[in-house]
Parts: sequence; structure tokens; C-alpha cells
Amino acid sequence: MDVVPGWNDELESAFSAYKGPYVAGRVASRHKTVCEILIPGAVVQAGISGALRRIGKQPVVGDFVVLLNHPESGSRMIVNILPRRSCLSRGAPGDGSGEQLIAANIDTIFIVTSAGKDLNLRRLERYLTVVYSSGAIPVILLNKIDLTDNPTSLTEKIKSVAGDVPVIPLSALSKTGLYALSPYINPGKTAVFVGSSGVGKSTLINAFFDEDIQKTADVREEDEKGRHTTTVRQMFLLPNGAILIDNPGIREIQLGDSAEGLEKAFSEIVHVAHRCRFKDCTHHEEPGCAVLQAVKDGIISEERLASYQRLTDELIFQSKKSEIGLKRLEKEKYKKIAVAAKKYRELGKP
Repeated sequence: MDVVPGWNDELESAFSAYKGPYVAGRVASRHKTVCEILIPGAVVQAGISGALRRIGKQPVVGDFVVLLNHPESGSRMIVNILPRRSCLSRGAPGDGSGEQLIAANIDTIFIVTSAGKDLNLRRLERYLTVVYSSGAIPVILLNKIDLTDNPTSLTEKIKSVAGDVPVIPLSALSKTGLYALSPYINPGKTAVFVGSSGVGKSTLINAFFDEDIQKTADVREEDEKGRHTTTVRQMFLLPNGAILIDNPGIREIQLGDSAEGLEKAFSEIVHVAHRCRFKDCTHHEEPGCAVLQAVKDGIISEERLASYQRLTDELIFQSKKSEIGLKRLEKEKYKKIAVAAKKYRELGKP
């Protein structure tokens, strides 16, 4: 059959269980009540079935889904989500304890920052922690290099926290350095752009198409803060068959369940920690701490260790908050069951 962008043998096998009025598609954008779905040769709109909503399964941009066609009404409904091979998520903003899914089935995640006030190493560490947990490959893009006299210095600064992650300096506006992205923009492969508002994510999308398909706006001069010109996550197909996903600016990067990502983002600290005297060493003031010794020897910076400890504490807090939330939900569930049982007993009385 004709396939949707990014389709593979594993998805074909999963979809083979569906016979009759079903068609496979991929979520190109998500709105309040409907999704725009790419199907072979067309883009259609579809709602989300009540059954999916009841079990808490919500499709996100990049998901491969099963659509049920209703020939009599011409409508379509998403009835299932096919297995994801990667998923980018973050902790729910604010006081929430859940996860907010951002995009699925991604090969590369471009973390976009820019020369100027947006460049923040501690924020990049947060992004790397979340991205490493997604199962996709991270790449850092330093945009707007035309605004600095020394892009090499800024690139080296980012590399001090990036480890083995590629760091690519470029200018989306002048299209300088875009060629360096070509290894990640391949037919059937999916890349997503994440970063703060105003760093140039939409401008990058436009640069690949040589036309303005995404709305852009200038940053404010006084603080270099960007405006939210992208309001929904949107998938775009490049002429060569690659898939790009633009993403609204992220103001708050909660870690959520990113413990594995933290270890990868701070791999040099984790590696040295194996030599600590105590297995549960927190690297604060324990005797025989190899990490503190590495800081003293100038191998690991104090700022880097402080960031690792801060994010570790945050992950522990998030985990405890999730456990409390689950216990509360379980308590409410059994309370409802008890109330229902009591009503049933009372109805059964003569």
C-alpha cells in the first residue's frame, strides 16, 4: 500500500491486525478537538475516540495512528495509536505531577539556542537531560551567529556541557551553516526543533523551504525575549521526503521522569562517581568522594557539579510528587468504589 511519511516494517506489522474500514495515518498537528492527519495522498481531520480518551491515551504530533472511516458520514476517528519508537516529553508545567508529551517517533531533536541573552548553559543541560530520555539523538544549534563577533568562542562554551553532542553554529536568516544539518535531514527521518521563543525555530523551517511557511516575529530589543509566533506543533514535509516538526517556545523545562537522561547529560560526573568510596555518595562532603576530588583537580567545574546536584534533587522531588499523586488517585478510586457498594447495599435492603 501507499505509506505515510516515516512508515516502516514494524509499523506495517502492527497495523496488519486491522482489517476493513481502517487506514493508517500520522498526526501532523493537534488541536483541541481534532487532529490533522497525513494519510497516503491527503491530509484529513479526525477526532479522538471516546475509548482512547477514557484510558488516557492521547495522540501527539508524530504519532502513527489507526483511523476508522465512517463512509455514511464521511467522518474519521482515531481509534488507536501504533507503538512509539521514541517520545519527547517533559514534566507537566506548574504544580502538576504528570508528563506532557510533545512529539513522538523522532530521530533527531534540534535544541535551538541563539547568540545573545538566550544562551544559557544551565538551560541547555536541562534540555539535554529531557532529550536524552526521549530515545532520539540530540543536536545543539547555535543560531544567529551573525550577531556575534566570535561564534567559535560561543560554540566552545556550549561544548563544555554538551559532551559528544554535535554543536552546529549557523544563521537561519542568512542560511549560513545550514549544510551542516544535512546528515540529519534524510528521507523518511523525523526531526523536531525545541527551544525558547525567538531563537529562530520557525525561521529555520522557512529556510529549508525557501519561503515563509511559518510566521515569525522579531525579538524584543530590551530583553531579547521572543514572542510565541508558533502556537501549535506542526509537521512539515521537505521535498526530499524528510519530516520536520516545529514546536512552540518552551518557557518552563520540567524534567519529569528523566533519570536516565540525567546520567547521559552528565556522563563525566557519573563516570567519575564510580570511584567514590560510598555507592550512595551525594558528592557534597562525603569522605573519599572522587567527584569532589575531580572538582578540586579542575577536571569537573564547580558550576557543572552544582547543576548536576540541583537537577538530581529536582528529579527526586518530582518522583515523590508523582508517588503522592498516584496514592491520592488510588485513594479516591477506592473511596468511589466504597460509596457505590454502600448505595448498592442500601438499595438491596427490604
